[in-house]
Amino acid sequence: MTETNQAIQLNQVNYSITGELILKNITHSFPTGKITTLVGPSGAGKTTLFRLCNGLISRDSGEIFINGKSIDDYDPLVLRQTVGIALQSATMISGSIFDNLALPLTLKGEQLSEEDANKLLELVGLEKSLLYRNSKDLSGGQLQKVSIARTLVNEPSILLLDEITSSLDRVSQQDIEKLIKRINENYGTTIIWITHNLKQAYTIGDYTVVMMDGEVIESGPSDLLHNPKTNRTKKFVRGEIE
Repeated sequence: MTETNQAIQLNQVNYSITGELILKNITHSFPTGKITTLVGPSGAGKTTLFRLCNGLISRDSGEIFINGKSIDDYDPLVLRQTVGIALQSATMISGSIFDNLALPLTLKGEQLSEEDANKLLELVGLEKSLLYRNSKDLSGGQLQKVSIARTLVNEPSILLLDEITSSLDRVSQQDIEKLIKRINENYGTTIIWITHNLKQAYTIGDYTVVMMDGEVIESGPSDLLHNPKTNRTKKFVRGEIE
């Protein structure tokens, strides 16, 4: 049974690698149109969860629903257009910013217009003069904005962000945070953001999910980070679990 107000629903999802259980009986829902931050120590299974929801890997058992529809009923290309993902590395192909923005459409045999490319740059707060600049000449913050803009070419209803500000300076980090909130507010895009920065998780997230050892330990409004209920979350927040 799926709920239409949930962008992603997982029901008893398990995933293992060579016999080792990475995700253990995950049952959780991510609300449509909200920003949910996903926190937990390294190795908790956060990125693996993203890869399952984006169709990059397949679960061992359980059910995953995207916008109320079973993930198994999606064409893989449509799934990745619906569930966009931006990574910490912000990997670019060689060439101009325009070449990178056009990539998602190029892979489908379609073309991105210069007008639409400029709108994307404007959306993420980059100058139009950068459109034909070589991607090698951009700063880390600029690259991350281009990476997000490229993900938005397919107009995903769900955007997964994996540590996208962890290697950026404070000013660039704040720019990206404002950008993500703007995308969420203006387009109603569901955002799920993995971060190790608990202050960021609290200030950006409407909701927060705490994962450890492949399980959801605690979830709720993001102020749970100031008043956790479980002992394991308390230890994590205090920095006793890394």
